[in-house]
Amino acid sequence: MRKNKIARWIAGGAAALISGAVTMYPILWRKRCLTWGATADEANGSMPGDDLLPDPDLLSTRAITIAAPPSRIWPWLVQMGSGRGGAYTYDWVENLLGLDMHSAKEILPQFQDLTVGDVLPIGSRGPRLHVEVLQPEHALVLRSEDGNWVWAFVLNPVDGASRLFSRNRIATPDASPLTRSVGDIVMVPGSLIMERKMLLGIQDRAQRPPTPHHHRAIDDPTATTAP
Repeated sequence: MRKNKIARWIAGGAAALISGAVTMYPILWRKRCLTWGATADEANGSMPGDDLLPDPDLLSTRAITIAAPPSRIWPWLVQMGSGRGGAYTYDWVENLLGLDMHSAKEILPQFQDLTVGDVLPIGSRGPRLHVEVLQPEHALVLRSEDGNWVWAFVLNPVDGASRLFSRNRIATPDASPLTRSVGDIVMVPGSLIMERKMLLGIQDRAQRPPTPHHHRAIDDPTATTAP
């Protein structure tokens, strides 16, 4: 009997904690989840690609400072994608979803010639993202084929370093208010976990001192590197 009371007490406490967290999420955590690393001015400022989905249901702007110039960061961005350079986040999570992500630790010359109109798949059954804006060493903007997702990467030099922004604009035209609310509670914190890891992964790679092998990979398009 006593064990049953303890079990009920634990279950009740856990339910209360979850309920409290869900209740306080919009007040305390939602904005922080959506703007991790970004200042208020950065989160509210305009960026390339905003016009592609001007009135999204969900908007996030996350940022990180990288102690490297944009020229050192750009190659890591353009090689991202399934079957390419990966996403520099938790590969095991991505691959549980069948996304075929394997984050490269080197610059891959065969994926550096990205152009407007190219398609970057996210797994074999995931959304296909079209390159809509390509401003070398400044902006890479991707849009899903259905037009409901615009993902922009923007680089701005600052004080000898760079600010890297990842902005997501998402529309959910067919979702009910309840579905949007539940999805928001799950997706926003989840996306922060994955995107924070991605930004830190790019930071770590771009801040490493270039090696002779790294320079050969950039200079010689026929060179090969191991992921």
